[in-house]
Amino acid sequence: MTLTDRQRQEISISKPVLGEEEAAAAREVILSGWVTQGPQVKAFEEEFAAYVRALHAVAVSSCTAALHLVLHVLGVKSGDEVITVSHSFIATTNVITYCGATPVFVDIDPDTYNVDARLIEKAITPRTKAILAVHQIGMPCDLQAVLEIAQRRGLPVVEDAACAIGSEIQIGDQWQRIGRPHGVAACFSFHPRKVITTGDGGMITTTDAVVARRLRALRQHAMSISDTVRHAARHIVFEEYPEIGFNYRMTDIQAAVGRVQLRRLPELLERRRILAANYAEALREIPGLIAPVEPPYARSNFQSYAVRVTRPFPLSRDQLMQEMQRRGVATRRGVMNAHQEPAYAHRGPCHLPHSEAARSDVILLPLHHMMSDEDQAYVIEQLRHLSRGV
Repeated sequence: MTLTDRQRQEISISKPVLGEEEAAAAREVILSGWVTQGPQVKAFEEEFAAYVRALHAVAVSSCTAALHLVLHVLGVKSGDEVITVSHSFIATTNVITYCGATPVFVDIDPDTYNVDARLIEKAITPRTKAILAVHQIGMPCDLQAVLEIAQRRGLPVVEDAACAIGSEIQIGDQWQRIGRPHGVAACFSFHPRKVITTGDGGMITTTDAVVARRLRALRQHAMSISDTVRHAARHIVFEEYPEIGFNYRMTDIQAAVGRVQLRRLPELLERRRILAANYAEALREIPGLIAPVEPPYARSNFQSYAVRVTRPFPLSRDQLMQEMQRRGVATRRGVMNAHQEPAYAHRGPCHLPHSEAARSDVILLPLHHMMSDEDQAYVIEQLRHLSRGV
């Protein structure tokens, strides 16, 4: 395929896998007449919990809603601090702010782009209420190190697993799926950029039955009686609202699609890992492009493929992105930093050199289940050409 052809037919950075099975599942729900939170949501929760081997799963409208609900249930409020990374999608920081609390940023490990657990302890103060640990773009963070610090200091851990469905982590001598979970809760996203999607939506997993019960109530305005119980009642029942809740429900249409997507997941993960291995092999021969590091304790789902652009590569990261676009290849910049966005500029300067370097130097290459071998070969060939100044 010529360069001109590629300029007309761009290789996308990501593409959801949605087909006739998802369409049929959504159609069945639409024709059933029960389209909001209902039996499909319940089934999706049960199947998701079984997949990650969690005791409880609670479906919500987004991962942002999931994170907000969990922090709310933990009692995070004005005057509190939550330790996290700036180097994440801004929702990670926003949910802390929604609670009136202050995000306390620690820097990342420059190899994994995840929290440097060695920096957490010195960030803890008497106001610290929780640690919000991110599994960045599907790569599990050093969760065991985070948990050891949290246990020693008596702090709850919440996992931002937005990108990490299907990723695995070694805890002790066992490999476990992200979402089991290991802290109080783990929160997932089903946005179209994620490995599986419901259009939008989220899921919370937890081992705590009390937490799960409260999350289920709060996602539906803290209603004392669920929709299912109310609709099945053979006598008149009246719900109450004992506290202020939220409208964070998932629809049955979304859940029906999610159930099909969950069945596809093993195939999606296998293809992503093959593509990631192909990239890694090719990048070993391209000076100045550094492939992502998968530490011994982690197995990534490669939700995104992050490559660091360094010398002696002849182009800067932004120049490389522009040139790849000209050649018909969509890319994205590396993960953002909340502290460098206008919404948080008022907080003043932060000393996060590794986070800032990652934001400036990292490019995300196309990687998704629908990517053909031919498309990937074309992407790699363009990187080779550009490395030679062609």
